[in-house]
Amino acid sequence: MQAKLIDIGNSKGLRIPKNLINKYYLQTQLNLEEKADGILIRADVPVNKLSWADTYRDMGKSKEDWSDWDSVVDDGFELE
Repeated sequence: MQAKLIDIGNSKGLRIPKNLINKYYLQTQLNLEEKADGILIRADVPVNKLSWADTYRDMGKSKEDWSDWDSVVDDGFELE
């Protein structure tokens, strides 16, 4: 995908297609990271947001009973 820089006063801007904005949950604030081969643009994710690894770890620590999920495994829906 290619994009063009546009003039915004004395600065330059980058138009990001709406489908990418929606797909990556981009908001007003973005994080830019310089890499050896270019610039990486990321959504500004709050630091208090749990990663998937943290979420799985916390679920494993919980004392919740997940045995009722055993019946879902053999419900036959995967065969349809």
